[in-house]
Amino acid sequence: MRNLCMTLTYDGTAYYGFQVQPGGNTIQDHLEDAIRALTGEKVKITGSGRTDAGVHARRQIFNFSTESQIPIERWCIALNSRLPSDIIVIDAVEVSHDFHSRYAAKKKTYRYTVNANQFPDVFNRRLQYHHHAKLDIAAMQEGLRHFIGTYDFTSFASRKSQKDNHVRSVYEAWIEVDRSMCRDHPRDQGVIHIYVSGNGFLQHMVRIIVGTLLEIGEGKRKASDVPNMIAASNRSAAGPTAVSCGLMLWDLEYKKD
Repeated sequence: MRNLCMTLTYDGTAYYGFQVQPGGNTIQDHLEDAIRALTGEKVKITGSGRTDAGVHARRQIFNFSTESQIPIERWCIALNSRLPSDIIVIDAVEVSHDFHSRYAAKKKTYRYTVNANQFPDVFNRRLQYHHHAKLDIAAMQEGLRHFIGTYDFTSFASRKSQKDNHVRSVYEAWIEVDRSMCRDHPRDQGVIHIYVSGNGFLQHMVRIIVGTLLEIGEGKRKASDVPNMIAASNRSAAGPTAVSCGLMLWDLEYKKD
């Protein structure tokens, strides 16, 4: 029996998230179907984490056990020929039998993209949230810094969260602004990329952080309010949940062994 680890990238627009759901049409469903079509085996893959419906991944990791002797260098092309065009396997390696793609991950990074120009980008509209009004980006940056640290993030978790423990550590959080697509017009502010890195994230956590930052950018809340929101440990204390299309699982860091 072999344990194979693969790196995946996908546009999640058409899917109900990564993990298997009763209604089907998830990334996991398509991967397991492709593996079964290739090897004849009915396998269950293990992902590094879940992504919600409509959320994308630049770098998602999964592993699974197989008796297939297909050479490792042939797996990517073989699976991609059996997957939809918006799901692509970009790397495959054989790992030790005790490797677990979720438990071995020590840092995850998400990126949320807000188009703050006056008009949407027709070519990237599936990967961005277009904001209707100007934002105070400096205030958003100030607010984001308050999330760095180890806290109980109950205020920033979905009310449907089934986790017993809502304590998580945010290692880094920063904003980058790409103005390359701005017109020579005072209304265009560029494309805002919000990055959040940590040891793990609760359901909707990054999207609620972004929804709160957008309210700060709109002047509806103050950046200095964030510590009180966290301390409240109450979902109603924080801002709304930002739409899913702007969120992407950006990167994963694993232990060297």
